[in-house]
Amino acid sequence: MKITHYSFGKITVDGKTYTSDVIIYPDKVDPSWWRKEGHYLQVEDIADAISEKPDIVIIGTGYSGVMRVPEATLNFVKSKGIVVHVERTGKAVELFNNMPKDKKVIALLHLTC
Repeated sequence: MKITHYSFGKITVDGKTYTSDVIIYPDKVDPSWWRKEGHYLQVEDIADAISEKPDIVIIGTGYSGVMRVPEATLNFVKSKGIVVHVERTGKAVELFNNMPKDKKVIALLHLTC
């Protein structure tokens, strides 16, 4: 998967454009990612992604970084032996595109705010 464009509220992955928050798996994009409390990331919001047993999780907190990622959520991910990066979505996109191809990487990206 390759992200070729990101701007506020819009992302293009492998030639397809999405206008809602996404989870990018190694082989698919989930374009319907929604959180229980929109700008507060909880363990239950990422459970499906974590169940895929990635090596690395990249969390994009939005264009301006409004989405909060509490320590409890980070600790849960780390307790599974998963490396986690939390960045504003623009930086998260850069990280995702530059990850080693031999690692299973999942990106959870908030596109607005």
